[in-house]
Amino acid sequence: MTVTRPARLTGAALCAALTLLTAVWILKDLAALGSPSDLAWYWAGDHHFLLRGRSATSLTDPVLLLVSVATVVAALRSRHAASALAATGAATLALRLPGLWAPGNGALVTALLALALAAGLVVTAAVGRRSGAAPYEPRPTRPRTGPAVAAGVLLAVAALVVVLWELYWATESHLDITVDRLTGGRTVIKAALAPPPGWLSLVLLALYGTAAFSAFARARHTRAFGLLAGVFLTAGGLAEVARDTRYEVIGHFGDLPTTDRLSVLTAFFGLLAGAAVLALLAGRGAPAAAPAPHPAGGTPPPAPPYPPPPGW
Repeated sequence: MTVTRPARLTGAALCAALTLLTAVWILKDLAALGSPSDLAWYWAGDHHFLLRGRSATSLTDPVLLLVSVATVVAALRSRHAASALAATGAATLALRLPGLWAPGNGALVTALLALALAAGLVVTAAVGRRSGAAPYEPRPTRPRTGPAVAAGVLLAVAALVVVLWELYWATESHLDITVDRLTGGRTVIKAALAPPPGWLSLVLLALYGTAAFSAFARARHTRAFGLLAGVFLTAGGLAEVARDTRYEVIGHFGDLPTTDRLSVLTAFFGLLAGAAVLALLAGRGAPAAAPAPHPAGGTPPPAPPYPPPPGW
């Protein structure tokens, strides 16, 4: 788990390049829409002001920007940044892959650059580990049992919610619309860099499931994947709650159809569960077990024979 200094610097540089790539598109959208608040509402799902311009970014982009910045800090400060580099690289690979077949040269070039940088992060995390760590060098701590199990339960429920909503949309839509939700076909209206909604659900399902399994197993990489999952869960819930509040959906909750009620409840669950996961996994891990004491001579005496010989 310990990463060499050259690997840490390489990972930080790759994450900084990913940050710059996303920041350029966000600044371009700010120039097109003319207002940071309009861009924020667009990310939250409010597209009623598109006559003034169209955003190329979606909520995924500021989340990836935040994650990349956090990974730069982790790579520069910690020798145990392999999990953070791998988690950021894997998430970026999965979310930018649909850009390869999205219309527009800008989306294609961005996808190619992002995929190359993300693949470099995964490779750096894999090959940049220190081969011969000193025995006294501390290893990454495991999460404490209580917070890990609680976070795992919340993430497992979040994964189940994603599955149930995708099953609902699959049963309510025609087959071609269901396929377009996965591939980004002509029936899906989305931002240029945004992954198709069905594809995004698959990525989130894999992320929440992986983080939940790691939390239940109290693996050493739980914090990196769990915090990443918590950020996505919190961001999605916050965006939906903000949009519902703006259109006074919450105030008329009793008059809503059943599907809309479940959508509001899902938004609040995402916001609260994501914040809880971040709080549970951000604390200190369990202390490492102390080595067993040895006598002053350094080597423990041999065990007595069994059964003992005559006269022992």
